[in-house]
Amino acid sequence: MEFEDDAFVLVARAHGETGAIVEFLTARHGRYAAHVAGGASRRIKPFLQPGARVILNYRARVSDQLGAAQLEPVGEGPSALFDDRLALAGLAAAAAVAAGALPEREPHPGAFLAFEALTNALVLPDIWPAVFVRFEAGLLQDLGFGLDLSKCAATGSVDDLIYVSPRTGRAVSRQAGEPYKDRLLILPPFMLSAQTGLAAGDIAAGLALTGHFLEAFIFGPLNRPLPPARLWLVDRLSEAQRL
Repeated sequence: MEFEDDAFVLVARAHGETGAIVEFLTARHGRYAAHVAGGASRRIKPFLQPGARVILNYRARVSDQLGAAQLEPVGEGPSALFDDRLALAGLAAAAAVAAGALPEREPHPGAFLAFEALTNALVLPDIWPAVFVRFEAGLLQDLGFGLDLSKCAATGSVDDLIYVSPRTGRAVSRQAGEPYKDRLLILPPFMLSAQTGLAAGDIAAGLALTGHFLEAFIFGPLNRPLPPARLWLVDRLSEAQRL
């Protein structure tokens, strides 16, 4: 089995004295793990940081065995964010969420495109936290658990949608949700339109929304919590008063 594909590094673990087992998010083949010879070396290790983009050459003698990979780096990768620790935390959180949520060897091109959009946005400090929320919403969509924010679940109205049902993931209007607002999730306006500006509390509401459904639909059924890197990101954003 052999293929070449665009990929992002999700996680790398040392293997033996010089190698590494690396998980990638590929454009056409989904999440793939491979052995990278020399992965612990000074030459290759910088290319194995979470979020680094590479061209992956994968080869295995049989399809169900762990194959070997050769990498060709693309662009600056995480080093371009070296002076922005908050953006690096966002990149690490996105990689951890993708690594934990995506099944292995199952194509998810939508997840790859969402991750790519986030990496491109990380150089824009005022924008990327909202793109991170959209990335998680896109990941849910690609895995079959997309939020339905098109109309009110109770009335069918498309106006004044400000809540989401924590059970169904469907939007609820202000009027229909008023009696139950303490049990509903807040729907920040930027998730309805990319043209909407951000207000105080919007990022916190968006992260709470996508985090709830990632736990309910993805990580909970696997008996796993949300990745620590994702929880750490929320703490860092809070400390930076970016929520």
